Amino acid sequence: MDDLQAVGLGTMGIDDPATIETAIELGYRHLDTAQIYDNESIVGEGIERSALDRDALFVATKVWIDKLGPESIEESTAASLDRLGLANVDLLSVHRPRGDYDPETTLPAFDDLRARGVIEHVGVSNFTVEQLETAREYLAAPIFANQVEYHPLYQPTAALADAQAHDYYLVAYSPLANGRANDIPEVVEIADKHDVTPQAVCLAWLTAKDNLVTIPKASRETHLRANREAPDLTLDPADHETIDSIQREDEIFPE
Repeated sequence: MDDLQAVGLGTMGIDDPATIETAIELGYRHLDTAQIYDNESIVGEGIERSALDRDALFVATKVWIDKLGPESIEESTAASLDRLGLANVDLLSVHRPRGDYDPETTLPAFDDLRARGVIEHVGVSNFTVEQLETAREYLAAPIFANQVEYHPLYQPTAALADAQAHDYYLVAYSPLANGRANDIPEVVEIADKHDVTPQAVCLAWLTAKDNLVTIPKASRETHLRANREAPDLTLDPADHETIDSIQREDEIFPE
């Protein structure tokens, strides 16, 4: 299994290729985009501007729900590659198990793309454990990743347990609770104790978990640097227990 960085770059809302270029210069190697973000061309231009060899990058995109019919997957993926300016992508995921998604027909089409070298890995996003079990029945390729919302206020621990049991990545998006990290008392208290930011605490808490990586979105260089450095922070076991025990279900992007 390819190794993913503890902290990659989520690109939803990024509209300037210079941000992508800067992120690559700062050491980001996992770039995550999606058809529905409408910025694959921005990500592609940032990659092209970078002097880094393509093979050093792990580029992921996702197929939106209206393109998950088997007749649409190949065409929409080809369009994504054209916008990205790439011959293939490292990870292609079902964005949500809705719309045209039918595991019996959608997933074999992903398998076909992988067999032909158009994609390296197959992933899913926003899947429950039950939906993952069904996907494994129809997918020949191993599931490489499940991308889910995960932060102190929303903790899908069952999804993490499945990733650990089956040895694939859980890719945590919105790890900073959509800008609310500063409003979580338990996180703020831990940040004060370690003299770091609440954002650093959130990322350090997440990346300490087995089989979990995260993709915070950032546009400013200072935030890009800070997010990359956050896994260097070592929290106390009690800190982890405190955050793990937060009893709130504030899902920002509900299914």
